[in-house]
Amino acid sequence: MDFAPLLKTIKSKDFSPLYLLHGEEAYFIDQLEAAIEANALQEHERAFNQTILYGKDTEYLQVIDAARRFPMMADRQLVLVREAQDMRSLKELVKYAENPSPSTVLVISHKHKKLNGNLALTKMLKKNGVVFEAKALYDNKIPGWISSYLKGKKYGIEPEAASLLGEFLGTSLGKISNELDKLIINLAPGTKVTTKIVEDQVGVSKDYNVFELQKAIGHNDVVKATRILNYFKANPKAGPLPMVLGSLYNYFSKVFCLKEMHRQRASKQDIMKKLNLRFDFFLQDYETTARNYSETGIRHLFSLLREYDLKSKGVGSNLAGKQENELLKELVWKMMHL
Repeated sequence: MDFAPLLKTIKSKDFSPLYLLHGEEAYFIDQLEAAIEANALQEHERAFNQTILYGKDTEYLQVIDAARRFPMMADRQLVLVREAQDMRSLKELVKYAENPSPSTVLVISHKHKKLNGNLALTKMLKKNGVVFEAKALYDNKIPGWISSYLKGKKYGIEPEAASLLGEFLGTSLGKISNELDKLIINLAPGTKVTTKIVEDQVGVSKDYNVFELQKAIGHNDVVKATRILNYFKANPKAGPLPMVLGSLYNYFSKVFCLKEMHRQRASKQDIMKKLNLRFDFFLQDYETTARNYSETGIRHLFSLLREYDLKSKGVGSNLAGKQENELLKELVWKMMHL
């Protein structure tokens, strides 16, 4: 089941006796677990009918014992198994999953990785309960998620501001949601978040950021690229090398895909859909870069990104002792002279 309909079902108090919440993105698991905890029991029922266990300190018999108890002065009881990925005997819960108690809601939160789908436990949980896989979002989905998150809180955001935040904050939804909550504390409901607001409150510059650097490289704007690199040198947290490398790889992957679609004579609509672009001005940026780089040049560029990723990790004795900014300057110079 997908996140939104599952959350709606939980809030309507339509519970399954079993939940497996597993996968890479902890944010979704935390949100669903919190919704179950908030809605399964009333406040006065929790003292006697809610049990919280942690995988590292729990054996399967403890879970079964808790789940088999009857609720006290309530319609149901709730058993939460948190950090289930650390539970050594987790697989043994298949014995309970075969015949779960109808008056218990058992929630197994298995974070940061999937539970093996071939396990008897996983199959039984799917048969008798609800299994939700919390998949990590791809980089190109983050700006859209930011927009949806703010919309849910009665705020808007400019596309460029959403992209800027996405580039700066990475893909951890927990981190992003925390930053967005801090961002809107002093904003009136209904405010549209602009790049100026992001610059003032988050500390990322609308002119000197990874998003603008990749555009400067793609458009062969040496002056702008130099200014951004100098800003990164003075403000190391604004452009850490691993983040820049990942951003450049994603950007030029889209450019490469665009050139292939041009060769296939794809329509503009198909290109926008394939590249997950919502606005024309983003496509115009990629089109300009595609004209400046041949497919062979982009392949060489990917090789450079791999090379400098290794060098940033200490591979390449001739660069021993160089700072990240020096490596980045060398990389950008080579990319703009392909």
